[in-house]
Amino acid sequence: MLLNVEKLRIEARGEEGWKPILHGVDLQVARGEVVGLIGESGAGKSTLGLAALGFVQGGLRFAGGRVLFDGTDLLRLSERRRRALRGRRVAYVAQSAAASFNPAWRLLDQFCEGPAIHGTATRAESEAFAQQLYAHMHLPDPDRFGLRFPHQVSGGQLQRAMVAMAMACKPDLIVFDEPTTALDVTTQIGVLAAIRQAVEETGTAGIYITHDLAVVAQMADRIKVMRHGREVEEAPTRRMIEAPAEDYTRSLWAVREFRRNAHRLPAASAATIRVENVTAGYGSIDVLHDVSFDVPHGATVAVVGESGSGKSTMARVITGLLPPRRGVIALNGAPLPPRLEQRTREQKRAVQMIYQMADTALNPRQTIRQILSRPLKFYLGLSGRSCEVRLCELMEQVELDPALFLDRLPGELSGGQKQRIGIARALAADPAFIICDEVTSALDQIVAEGILRLLSRLQDATGVSYMFITHDIATVRAIADQVVVMRGGRVMDYGTTAEAMDPPRNDYTRELLRSVPQMDPDWLTRRIAEGVAS
Repeated sequence: MLLNVEKLRIEARGEEGWKPILHGVDLQVARGEVVGLIGESGAGKSTLGLAALGFVQGGLRFAGGRVLFDGTDLLRLSERRRRALRGRRVAYVAQSAAASFNPAWRLLDQFCEGPAIHGTATRAESEAFAQQLYAHMHLPDPDRFGLRFPHQVSGGQLQRAMVAMAMACKPDLIVFDEPTTALDVTTQIGVLAAIRQAVEETGTAGIYITHDLAVVAQMADRIKVMRHGREVEEAPTRRMIEAPAEDYTRSLWAVREFRRNAHRLPAASAATIRVENVTAGYGSIDVLHDVSFDVPHGATVAVVGESGSGKSTMARVITGLLPPRRGVIALNGAPLPPRLEQRTREQKRAVQMIYQMADTALNPRQTIRQILSRPLKFYLGLSGRSCEVRLCELMEQVELDPALFLDRLPGELSGGQKQRIGIARALAADPAFIICDEVTSALDQIVAEGILRLLSRLQDATGVSYMFITHDIATVRAIADQVVVMRGGRVMDYGTTAEAMDPPRNDYTRELLRSVPQMDPDWLTRRIAEGVAS
């Protein structure tokens, strides 16, 4: 057995001392095997995965058990000897490649750094191996790809480059920590295929951490389900998918089945937002080309497409952050000034936004009370008792106890709780229209389902209209009344969700749907055989 974790206990330091977060967990990984770790946020997946490197994050400590890597207990080694193993025999692929690379170094230099530090290869040998791996990863112009800086490649290409860099010293084990979570479906399938091919060809073992059930079904030989720092169950992938033994595991599977009831929109339903023949861009480059669509009153319109399709640029145009070169944005039939600073306070109030990363969207130094009070005072002029009453109403709307949460800082909240505060802040302005920008992409599936249900209930209660920017087709099917499919800044398809997707009437929409991983362990194998995962 390459990795044998026995009765591992890890503790976290809190105000009242050390508290356990991993409770005697076992994990075995054989050579050439991939084990999937799955569970909701806080389950302990990443903590267990990092323990395979003999590493814990700040504020944590090993409290018991053993981490046997090729027979050696990493917990008994000095930190110097552990560091000598990391990168050389066990490597790590992080969720965000963009945050993991040094922006000032070329990709090839960063690839060659590990072999140089560990003395496993000469510079010439490392460069030749890098080019070989870049070709296996289906990266463009592999002989020269490494000469680029991180900002000069796409997100999917950078994620593949990170997988290649993890393999630079030909390690025995790689820990993959949510490596495709932030990628669109067409990019994700390429990265998954590249990881699968690299693991199979080199015989490298892997721990694949994810909250995406369909993804782990493609990558893992066995799946371990975790909850609250404990193992729920473990089984071979096919048996786990087809017949999970535990109720909790079955509940994870059932989350994928959430569907809201579609609104019955009249044929001539009035539009809260109308986008008419909009062309916009940056510098001399047009990013949007003659885009038109409506967001009806009380409806949800999903805007989908791969990275670079223009989804976020469209949001910037609607909010007035990027004036269009041509075209008009209308609110309830009246044209909006193209620039945010030209809009009235009432026009600003009517159009609000919920951001993808609640961590960076909330001021870490302000309490929840301060964060939510600002739009109430700025847009509605509330203060004193009336402001306090509305604060409590907002917290109850997003299903958080005001007595428990109003005086906390964002850092004291979970990811799902922070996103609920982001929703409450948008609702505080009493808007007619909210842009939801990838609001569930960073959340595990149980938390994400709760956010989708919450947004659906709020829409039914308030009549607010949503534009839902997403690359997650499951989210589109769950919540959208209408769909705008974009590619290269152009609208490829536009209609009700059923018209656009059941069955897809556009070739590009059809390819998007075919790129969504299925709960079938053979799905990626078939897609690779079809030659469409490169």
